[in-house]
Amino acid sequence: MNSPVNLTCNKHDQPLQSSGGELTCVKGCAFPVVDQIPRFVPAENYSSSFGLQWNTFRSTQMDSFTGLTISRDRLTRIAGGSLDIFHGKTVLEAGCGAGRFTELMLQAGAYVFATDLSSAVEANYKNCSGYPNYFVCQADLRELPVLPEQFDIVICIGVIQHTPDPEETMKILSSHVKPSGLLLIDHYSHGYPFTPSRKRLRAYLLNQPGPKAMRVVERIVNLLWPIHKILHQYRSNKLVAKLRSKFLYWSPVVDYYDSYAQLDEKLIYEWALLDTHDTLTDFYKHLRTREEIESHLISLGLEGVNTVYAGNGVEAWARKPLKNL
Repeated sequence: MNSPVNLTCNKHDQPLQSSGGELTCVKGCAFPVVDQIPRFVPAENYSSSFGLQWNTFRSTQMDSFTGLTISRDRLTRIAGGSLDIFHGKTVLEAGCGAGRFTELMLQAGAYVFATDLSSAVEANYKNCSGYPNYFVCQADLRELPVLPEQFDIVICIGVIQHTPDPEETMKILSSHVKPSGLLLIDHYSHGYPFTPSRKRLRAYLLNQPGPKAMRVVERIVNLLWPIHKILHQYRSNKLVAKLRSKFLYWSPVVDYYDSYAQLDEKLIYEWALLDTHDTLTDFYKHLRTREEIESHLISLGLEGVNTVYAGNGVEAWARKPLKNL
């Protein structure tokens, strides 16, 4: 373990010490270290479907695996145009998943404290543990094992909309930013394609055990994917194009043929399977406008707030002001 900041008991604000496969505090709290990863939450929680997902598709969205720059391009845009802002900085990545952005920040020279509520931390560790200046733990971002204002940059991509209370989550994330530090986030907007078929399937799958939900999603994708493929192949035909538009609305399968044409057939199928599972099994799914995100960040006392519709919805950049002397 190589945490860039001191670990602290999230119940007593006391330093944590390594002792016999656990992290302990002087007040008697003990947190297990399993497979080299400190665990501050129970193994099963509302994010368990994400853990199953990212351990199943550990490499699918990693630029180092695809040989493409899809993740780099997204992170660069959220970072304001350059990954140089991460160089030499202590970064909290809240909701790190399998590590598609973790590895890029590490490559850019950041000291990354990665955390996730789910067992996705295991995929993240397998993907990123070879880098120096890397630490990962399984924890609730609302109760992180660190004191406030420890990080130069706090980044949270693809996560806030899946937490119980997005506004509370943004407030907590802001609390971990050092004065003059940056907060980088995104959030689903009301333009999110939550179609009737996805609503019905999601209502069903949320009541199923994780492995069963994954199997159901795989069967649905395998059933409908040949139609997606054929309609894309003949999309230059006006009649087919019209039919395809209607089919894409009613199909619950996430189709990236138009968005990520650079993916080969195998990868575009894997991305479809991964993100169809993602959109049908998330326990919470909140939507916010750009104005709502901007207003809330300003209410937290952040400065230089910049919000745009991009990526999965709204992307935002803000800085915490220096404290008055």
